[in-house]
Formats: sequence, C-alpha cells, structure tokens
Amino acid sequence: MKPLRIASYNIHKGLSFFNRRLVLHDLRERLLSLNADILFLQEVQGYHARRAGRFEQWPRESQHSFLAGDIWREVAYGMNSVSDHGHHGNAILSRYPINKWENVDISTHPFESRGLLHSEIDVPGLPQPLHAICLHLALHESGRRKQIRQLSERIRRMVPDAAPLIIAGDFNDWRQRTGDYLATELGLDEVFEVAHGQPARSFPAALPIFTLDRIYVRGFTVASAHVLSGLHWRKLSDHAALTAQLRPLVEA
Repeated sequence: MKPLRIASYNIHKGLSFFNRRLVLHDLRERLLSLNADILFLQEVQGYHARRAGRFEQWPRESQHSFLAGDIWREVAYGMNSVSDHGHHGNAILSRYPINKWENVDISTHPFESRGLLHSEIDVPGLPQPLHAICLHLALHESGRRKQIRQLSERIRRMVPDAAPLIIAGDFNDWRQRTGDYLATELGLDEVFEVAHGQPARSFPAALPIFTLDRIYVRGFTVASAHVLSGLHWRKLSDHAALTAQLRPLVEA
C-alpha cells in the first residue's frame, strides 16, 4: 500500500496571534495542499456566537466541517471546553471510514478542560482498523502525568497489541518527559525521533523552540517527518504543523 500521510496541528481556533484576524480560509487552503489522509487537529472551534458576529467570513458550519469540505468526508469532533459563547476541542478528519469514536474527558482541574478523542478508522491495506487518538494535554506537568497514565490505561484496555496505532496532538511536553514512558510502557515510537533523532520544535511558530507537538506510532515505520514552519504557515497559528508519512509493518 502507499504510505499513509498524516498531519497534526493546533489551529488556534482559526485565528491569528492575539486573535486579531480570522485565518481559517487560508488555513483550509494550506491543509488541502498537504494531501493528508488523516488530520489530527487541536483547538478546533465547534461554535462561537460572539466570534461569528465579529468576523464577517466566519463560516456558518463548525470549523471541523468547514475544513473537511469534500476531501475528508469522515469527521470526529470531541467537544472539551464549553463557555457561554461556544465550545472547542479536538477533531480527526479522515479520507477513510471512521467506524466509531469516543471523546474522553481527561481534565485534571476545572479551569483547564482537556480531552482525548479516540477513533477507529478503516484504512485500505491495513489488516485491522487503525486506532487514531488526538489529544491536547495540560499546561502543568502534574496534570500531564495523570493524563498520560489515563492514555496508557485506555490503550491497554481498548487497543489490541497487533493493531496499528497513531497518537498525535499538542502534548505541552516542553521538558520531553513523555517519550521514554510511552516507549517503555506501550512500545510507541515518536516519528521525529525516528526520522531526525529528536522531537520536532513546533512552538512558537514564528521561531520554534519548544517541542510541544508530537506524533507517536505503533505498527508503522516512518518514511518521513516534517515541521511546516515557513512564512505562510507562521501566519496561521502559534504552533507549527507536523506531517509524517508512515508505512505499515503488516499489510492486509
């Protein structure tokens, strides 16, 4: 089978730095140019009444539906943070059928709503459904440790050992303390460590220094991995986008 093309991106609710401009339309064009099979998106605005009134080009539909268009016909959205004006969360956009999905609340305190979006996707050429998990972890390390344990317990309980697995998102792990645990406990590889020897620097997008965003895989080899932090991308979010091409260890 051809390599599976994936991307992970914290889209900052489709707004520029300091929320001054709506960049969602430019963002959609950039995502289309990636020709990805599966997108793992964080900080996706499902609805926001105040911003819909403020920005003339705010789409009538949810941001995940707007970005998916006619390309990614399968969409899963996990609503995590809810306010008086709307809500946002994680989304997975896929060219291939999403059999089922579940959004799990992994918040560690009431002032920071976080979620884990777990889907199963039928990818042609794979002998089992792909387990795809999109997440956005806490800002505080103690919260992240609890969330990683929740992630680990869920994978042991719900993902067969031989099933292909991808976990992608904003880990907020600037101290790089997650990778060894996931490798030891779950047999996961981080795609940039495999391809380049270290995690990707993805934040801030204008001058990436911190390694906040990650893509972990099991059951794949890594054909390539790239950080998209050029001039056009820097205007779209405070995070850089990550892409990878993956080849399955076992084919159908």
